[in-house]
Amino acid sequence: MTRQQSIDEAVTRSLEKYFRDLDGTPAGAIYDMVIRAAERPMLEVVMRQAQGNQMRASEMLGINRNTLRKKLQLHGML
Repeated sequence: MTRQQSIDEAVTRSLEKYFRDLDGTPAGAIYDMVIRAAERPMLEVVMRQAQGNQMRASEMLGINRNTLRKKLQLHGML
């Protein structure tokens, strides 16, 4: 099993549980919920791996440093 498969599987399991827990209640804004749920822990881990170096973290993530800063601000991580 590759890392990508295990992440995919974890997301799938979590979403299936989310819908089971809703028990018929209508769902909404799922896209934003999933992105926010995955984005913050990803940023936390990458920033630790980059030892707080935003340039290195942005390179690891494959995004522009300014984009990283916006995301860190959005999650209250600056």
